[in-house]
Amino acid sequence: SKFLNDKWMMKNGFLNDVQEHKPWWWNMKVQKLNLSASLILLPEVSCQKAIEILQEKGYDQAPVVAESGLILGMVTLSNTLTSVLAGNAQFSDPITKVIYDQFSKIGLEDSLGKLSCILENDHFAIVVHEQMQFNGNGSSFMKQMVFGVVTAMDLLTFVSRNDKK
Repeated sequence: SKFLNDKWMMKNGFLNDVQEHKPWWWNMKVQKLNLSASLILLPEVSCQKAIEILQEKGYDQAPVVAESGLILGMVTLSNTLTSVLAGNAQFSDPITKVIYDQFSKIGLEDSLGKLSCILENDHFAIVVHEQMQFNGNGSSFMKQMVFGVVTAMDLLTFVSRNDKK
């Protein structure tokens, strides 16, 4: 059962520490990775335009976020091209037809250890930051803002550049 799996429990926020002998970077925060701001696509962008934007900007993937701020999923260059070439989507279709709606989120304040557990199963995680917003009548609500996308390569690069051994 996944409830008996420590890595699943940590990934989903039910456990804090899994490893007994943690590496030096394990408890550091995700914000230490100094990620650059992510390219964000709106859901009405066509598959053709998404491919052009990703290639032009040098990205492999980008979050798809509604104007309301709701994170709808991730679009990847390879999945978009594969879907169009296989005939499952047209170049003119909106990218919502080819997005991954199963994705992991991680906060800037979460540990690199938690990120490491997520990246064991996922190719990327969307880095989010919770922000309190107020509307006209003074009531407030928390809104998740996409801060970036993190991959195993980002973590590996950080660890190798800062290795204290």
